[in-house]
Amino acid sequence: MTRGSLAAALGLVCLSLLPLLAAAQSAETLRLEQGLIAGVPGADDAVRVYKGVPFAAPPVGDLRWRAPRPPASWQGTHVADAFAPGCVQHVAGSRPPWTEAFMHQGSTSEDCLYLNVWTAAATDRGEQRPVLVYIYGGGFSEGSGSVSLYDGEALARKGLVVVTINYRVGVFGFLAHPDLSAESTRGASGNYGLLDQVAALHWVRQNIAAFGGDPGNVTLAGQSAGAISVYLLTASPLAEGLFHRAIVQSGPGGLASFGLTSTRSLARPLSEAEAAGTEFAEALGGYSIQALRAMSAEDLTATGSPPMRFGPVIDGYFLPDDVSTIYAGGVQHDVPMLTGFNADEASAFPGYGKTTAEAFRKTARARYGTSAEAFLALYGASTDEEAGRAQKASQRDLAAVALRRIARERARTAKTDAYLYYFARGIPWPERPEFGAFHTAEVPYFFNNLKHLSRPWEALDRQLADVMSSYWANFAATGNPNGEGLPTWPAYDEQKVRFMNLGDPVEPRVLTDRARLDFFEAYLAK
Repeated sequence: MTRGSLAAALGLVCLSLLPLLAAAQSAETLRLEQGLIAGVPGADDAVRVYKGVPFAAPPVGDLRWRAPRPPASWQGTHVADAFAPGCVQHVAGSRPPWTEAFMHQGSTSEDCLYLNVWTAAATDRGEQRPVLVYIYGGGFSEGSGSVSLYDGEALARKGLVVVTINYRVGVFGFLAHPDLSAESTRGASGNYGLLDQVAALHWVRQNIAAFGGDPGNVTLAGQSAGAISVYLLTASPLAEGLFHRAIVQSGPGGLASFGLTSTRSLARPLSEAEAAGTEFAEALGGYSIQALRAMSAEDLTATGSPPMRFGPVIDGYFLPDDVSTIYAGGVQHDVPMLTGFNADEASAFPGYGKTTAEAFRKTARARYGTSAEAFLALYGASTDEEAGRAQKASQRDLAAVALRRIARERARTAKTDAYLYYFARGIPWPERPEFGAFHTAEVPYFFNNLKHLSRPWEALDRQLADVMSSYWANFAATGNPNGEGLPTWPAYDEQKVRFMNLGDPVEPRVLTDRARLDFFEAYLAK
C-alpha cells in the first residue's frame, strides 16, 4: 500500500469513528438547570461519576444560618471531577471502630453544599432508572458525601442512579436562637442542615433525569443521623412529593442503646433549642447574631468554644410537631420503609460486653427499679462472663422491641409496607474482634464496597454484600426488597414480627422470646 492510499484509509477510519466519538461526548456532557456538566469514568467504564455538583448557593457570610438558596448558573462546561470539601467539622481521621474508610477525609469549608452522582444509564436514549439519595451519619456533627464507603458505583451497576450529598452539621447546621427565629419569616431556626437535605431533593427532582434517573422514583436512605434525617423527612411537609421510599438504617428504635427508644426523642422543642443557642452565644461573649456571622468558622468551632451537641428541632416549619404525633395523625408521607439495626450498635462504648456480674446487677437495679429482679431473672449473670453476654443480649432485645413498637406505630396509619432487618455479621477484624457488627458496619455491605475496606474478607462477606446490595436496589426500584434468587423477606406483620437476619444465614427470624418481649414492652410503655 502506498503512503497516499494508507493516509486515505486512515482518514476513512477516522471519519467512521466520528459518530462514536460524538456519542461518547454527548453521554459525558449533560445539560442541567444551571448549565453544562461533564463527568469522569468510574473504575468501571460503564459508570460515569459527577463529583462536587453544586445544589445550593454557598451558605457563607450573610447566608450563614439561613435556609439554602438556589445555586448560581455557570458558563461553559463544569467539569465535575473532584469531590467538594466537607462541611465544617472536626476531621477525626479515624476513631475505632470507624477507621478511615468510614470517616470524612480531606478539607472542610462552609462552601460545602455539593452532591455526587453515579450513573450507568444510557442518558442519550432517555433512560430513567430508580434513584437512591444517601444521607450520611455522624451525629449531626461530622460526615460527608465523599466518604469512600459511600462510593455509588456498585449500586449503579445494579441499575440505580446514586446520589450522595453534603449538608451542614454542628453549629452551622443546627444552631437555634431567638434572634434567628425572629429574623425568619417562619419564626423558625435551627434546622439548616435538614433544609439542605430538602434543597438537595429539589435539585434531584429538577435535574436527575439528565443523568438517566427517574424523578418519580426516588428512594431516600440514611444511616444513624442520616437515618434520623430520613425519618424526619417522612414527617416534614417540606419534603412532600420529593421521595417515594425510605431506608432507615440504625435510626429510631434501633439505637435504643443511645437512648432513641421512640420517635419522640428525635428532635427537641424550639424553645429548648433556642435556650441552648443563647447559652452558646453567651459563652462566646454574648455576641449578637450579626457578630456571630462575622466570626470565622475556626473561632466558632475552636477547642475553647462551649462544647454543645446540635441537632434537629421541632421548629414549626420543617417539623411542625414531634414525629409520633405526626404519624398518629396519619399526615406523614406514606412511603414503603426498610429499617433495622446492627447486633452490636453500642460496641464502641467502653465496657461493652465486659461488665462484671456485680456491675451488671447494679446497673439493672438503677435502670429498672422495682422491675430489676424480673429483668435479672431473664438475663442471668452469676459470673462475669455471663454478665457480658447478658449485657449484649439485653441491649439487642431492647432495640428489637423498640423498633417493633415504632413499626407498630407506623402501621396504624400507613398503607404501605415496612421491612425490618437485623444485621448480624461482625466485620472480619482479627485485631479488634470486640467490635462485632458495630454501628455502621452494614454500610460496606449494602453499598457492595468491601474493596474500599482492608479486611480479611471471606466468601460469606462477598456473598452477603451481593445479597444486601440486591435487596437495597430492589427496594429502591419497587418498594419491595425481594427478587429472583434472594431469600424471601417478609413485610412487617403485627401478628408475627420477623426481622430479616442479614448474616449467616440470611433468613427471617423472630428475634425476641415472649418473656423478654413482654418485659421490654412494659418497660418502654412507661
